Amino acid sequence: MLNLTIAQLNLTVGDVPGNVARMVEAAQQAAREGSQLIVFPELAVGGYYPGDLLDEPAFLRQVQQGLATLQRASAELPGLAWVFGAPLERTGPGKKLENGLLVLKDGEVLLRYAKQLLPTYNIFDERRHFEPGPDVAKVLRLGNTQIGLLICEDGWNDEGADYRVNPFERLRDAAPELVVSINASPSNIGKREQRHQIFAAASRRHGLPLLYVNHVGGHDQLVYDGASFAVEPEAGVVFEAERFAESVRTLRFENGRFLEPGGARLPRPVPEGLSPMAFYRAQIVLGLRDYARRCGFTQAVVGSSGGIDSALTLALAAEALGPQNVVGITMPSSFSSSGSVTDSEALCRNLGIELLNHPIKGAVEAFKAQFAESFGQPMQGLTLENLQARVRGTTLMAFSNARGHLLLTTGNKSEVSVGYCTLYGDTNGGLGLIGDLFKTEVFALSRHLNEAAGRELIPVAIIEKEPSAELAPGQKDSDSLPPYPVLDEVLKVLIEGERLAAWERAAAFAQFDALKATAEGRALIEKVARMIHRSEYKRRQAPPIIRLRSRAFGQGRQMPIAARVPGVFE
Repeated sequence: MLNLTIAQLNLTVGDVPGNVARMVEAAQQAAREGSQLIVFPELAVGGYYPGDLLDEPAFLRQVQQGLATLQRASAELPGLAWVFGAPLERTGPGKKLENGLLVLKDGEVLLRYAKQLLPTYNIFDERRHFEPGPDVAKVLRLGNTQIGLLICEDGWNDEGADYRVNPFERLRDAAPELVVSINASPSNIGKREQRHQIFAAASRRHGLPLLYVNHVGGHDQLVYDGASFAVEPEAGVVFEAERFAESVRTLRFENGRFLEPGGARLPRPVPEGLSPMAFYRAQIVLGLRDYARRCGFTQAVVGSSGGIDSALTLALAAEALGPQNVVGITMPSSFSSSGSVTDSEALCRNLGIELLNHPIKGAVEAFKAQFAESFGQPMQGLTLENLQARVRGTTLMAFSNARGHLLLTTGNKSEVSVGYCTLYGDTNGGLGLIGDLFKTEVFALSRHLNEAAGRELIPVAIIEKEPSAELAPGQKDSDSLPPYPVLDEVLKVLIEGERLAAWERAAAFAQFDALKATAEGRALIEKVARMIHRSEYKRRQAPPIIRLRSRAFGQGRQMPIAARVPGVFE
């Protein structure tokens, strides 16, 4: 019998002293609960992912100091083994660091293991800093239990599709009774189910029970959902820790089964998990809450246009930070409808947040007059439209500077994809909450918030309003873009393709194939593809967005700006 503790912690990248203190606190709890083993996530000491902090000598010195602190703490908790991840120095050719796993017990290092498979795709860039470990299995003997150890990606290649090496297969040959995997697995729609499928299949194939321990919390664009779990070969996933929350939980491992500490059977996790809209909501709220906390913000400001994007952003910000810590600013111009102000007022009243009114007509007129005087030509057309967005963006940044609020940008993925946004205008801000939501999903999530609240948080008038930037008389989004239900399915295929979650892939490709069957449809697809490419320079200068989907703009999609990109059908 083995009592083991899952330490699913919200650790901060770069905060080695804070992370170590939190780890010691969790270990003390595990010792009080009679645990013999506590398992922390991948790179727990420095947080995941440190990026080029790994090139900074001061950071590496802090890591060494943190490891020494943990070693002393383990001596003070005799009988408890600590399994955790940290960047470890190495000798020999290649990179000078490895993504390592250490086992401490009674103040001594019992085992050291280096991650073999270093993901360098999508959002991952581990080969930039780490050298892969040797093709060897590491097994820990704890009491009467043989425990095999893996680090994240090492367990994702059991079908041999992505790497020539399969650490899981090598580990099986070492004949452990239990596999422990430490992880930093960022969350996106469908990821939880993918983890369950891959690791349940590996557990079943090799006849090995498995414990999977993950990070939780938001780090820049990435959010880790926790959801650590235990798998048995025949039963599948038999335990799951909380999602989007810290969890320090002790289980019993006995005769190949995971049980409650007292020996009772564990309640089975719900296979289907959260609905897509509930997932988006939870991920965004945690992402904003941690981003603000780690960056030193307690309050946020949002430009309130009376439209659906700013309305949803305000509602999510109010949930994450508290309505008393969120301010909306309405900035009507000569082209704004009366609803842009009245709908904003109704929204902020429903949410319980403060709304400030800052008309921009005078500022726009003054800018137009000075422009004509200085450059000898009137300001009109697109130049004038963009000016209004930029006056609003400047106003919001000035408020942010004056009051210390975090400015949240309100662009959605559909608009950001095709460049339907103004650089230095509505792209201003420190973080985008809905930049990985397509426009149709913005509407769906808004309805979800109302349904969950049992009342109108976001007024129906806003949800049913035809989308418009209101930068010209009678302007509608549909004047420049295909209908969003069509545009979004095309964007899903062009940007995410086979990475789409299973539940939405068929519908997206069916719409795409129907368009592809006609000359008009193919022309539309090519037009959208050109718009995506031409807008890369805008996205490169935009704020980070909270990643929700398998391929988000930012570090997960690296495309050149000054390049000729082939057409879809070339």
